[in-house]
Formats: sequence, structure tokens, C-alpha cells
Amino acid sequence: MEKPNLEYVEQLARGDKSLRKRLIDIIKNEFPEEKEAYYKSLKNKDYKKTEENVHKLKHKIIILGLEENYKTANKFEHDLRELNLDRVQDFDKILIAISYYLKTI
Repeated sequence: MEKPNLEYVEQLARGDKSLRKRLIDIIKNEFPEEKEAYYKSLKNKDYKKTEENVHKLKHKIIILGLEENYKTANKFEHDLRELNLDRVQDFDKILIAISYYLKTI
């Protein structure tokens, strides 16, 4: 499994430490809320809302350099349109990896 990283954040910041910090803070603040909304919609079997939540989370996934995981998330988002939950465990693993990583930065 891929490991999250800040390479893309570093590119966006272009050496600006305050911008780097702001970007990281945004990710650290938004990710838990988006993850919670995802799990809530999944629990409530509101698959349209779950699809929307996956879409939001995909942005964090790609920003953290997880290109292959982004592809998995994208497939999962499309699967949800067909009410297909086959990738839910794969997506959970991605969310867990990001959650752990965000505690280290």
C-alpha cells in the first residue's frame, strides 16, 4: 500500500512555510469531518451521500500523493452509483492510513 506524503503540498507551497502550514492545517481539519460524514452516510445506507463524501475525500487522497489509492477511490465512487460496495474495505484501509499519517505531521 502506498504511503501518504507531502510532496504535492510542498510543490504547491513553493517554499512558503506559512502556506505549507495552512495547507496541512486545512487537510488536518477537514479530513476527520469528511471521514465522519462518509461513515455516517454509509451507516445510514445513503449511497448518494456516500458517493459525494468519497468524492470530497478523493481530493485529500491525491493531495497526499496517493495516486493508486486515488484510482481505487475513484472506482469506489463510481461503484456506489450502482450500489456496489465491493471496494468499501479497500477505501477503509486508505482512510485508516491517512488518519495515522495525519497524526505524525
